[in-house]
Amino acid sequence: MKSNVRGRKLDEVDKKILSILIENSRTSIREIARELRLSPATIHERIKKLIERNVIRAFTILLDHRLIGYDVTALILMSVDGKHIVEVEEWLSRQRGVVAVYDITGEFDVAVIVKTRNISELNEFVKNTLQNPYIKRTVTSVVFNVVKEDFRLPIVEFEG
Repeated sequence: MKSNVRGRKLDEVDKKILSILIENSRTSIREIARELRLSPATIHERIKKLIERNVIRAFTILLDHRLIGYDVTALILMSVDGKHIVEVEEWLSRQRGVVAVYDITGEFDVAVIVKTRNISELNEFVKNTLQNPYIKRTVTSVVFNVVKEDFRLPIVEFEG
């Protein structure tokens, strides 16, 4: 079974390209072509199409945020006025330090992961967030230790 992404299927070549780039986004087109025994032009065209289809949204690096000054990671659960959830989520996604915004089920409506330089900055973030009239309540948990933080997932088969 081939993977279905936005109406088009990922074939084995696409999956291999993605797997290589997930491991190291700096891998050159020539290196990928050599490994897959295809022409650089073919690899370039495949990557271009994966970008156009939004399968690849960015080429980036993994950082140890503590080593660049972000000492605090927090998970913030929020109750939001139901009519304004999308608006609040979009607003939150633009706030400095926010690395993830999730629309969730359960007692809360939104979960946010934020990274700040210190507790004072986290305190300022939470107070600023609570000034949004559509955010009714927040519960903040500070992360003591990041055990794993890696959003790179292997390319697997799925039915879509």
